[in-house]
Amino acid sequence: MDVVQELRDASALFESRLRMVTAAGWSHATPCEEWDVRALVNHVVGGQLVVPELLAGRPFPEVLPMLQSDHLGPDPLSAFQGATAAAIDAFAAPGALDRAVHHPAGEIDGAGYAGFRVRDLTIHAWDLARAVGGDEALPGALVETVLASMEPMRPFIGSVGVFGHGPSADLPPDADAQTRLLDLAGRHP
Repeated sequence: MDVVQELRDASALFESRLRMVTAAGWSHATPCEEWDVRALVNHVVGGQLVVPELLAGRPFPEVLPMLQSDHLGPDPLSAFQGATAAAIDAFAAPGALDRAVHHPAGEIDGAGYAGFRVRDLTIHAWDLARAVGGDEALPGALVETVLASMEPMRPFIGSVGVFGHGPSADLPPDADAQTRLLDLAGRHP
């Protein structure tokens, strides 16, 4: 599967969980300790909104204010859908996956950046489902892709500040792929 299709799949997954949020659910706590549901969704929408900017060559410090703004307005679903359509279009443009991107993790190519977005959407889809009491099951193909991309980070993942405290030390050896992924991402359900 190509990374743009993975991005479409991860975006559809997140949207399916977003559709479960009720009016009262926006203030529910999430597994991301500093965010309630609204802040988590705003983070994801902001991440999608900066994609076209970063793929166009803008340095990350210039787009940082976009990540710190409220993007949801009165219709968070529409905000997500619009930002996601723009992000997918930007990644699907000819040559986009080969472009250099100035990302906080360093200079990466567009394909690597798309992989970051797939990870963010997939893991936060689980966070959102957990927060609103929805279906926490993640599609096996996305789980395997994200797990494989994150596994090389195991030695230092807990120190980067975006994956909680990192993996636990007590994961059973027969844990399924989703449990291993969530544990690696600092989620210890």
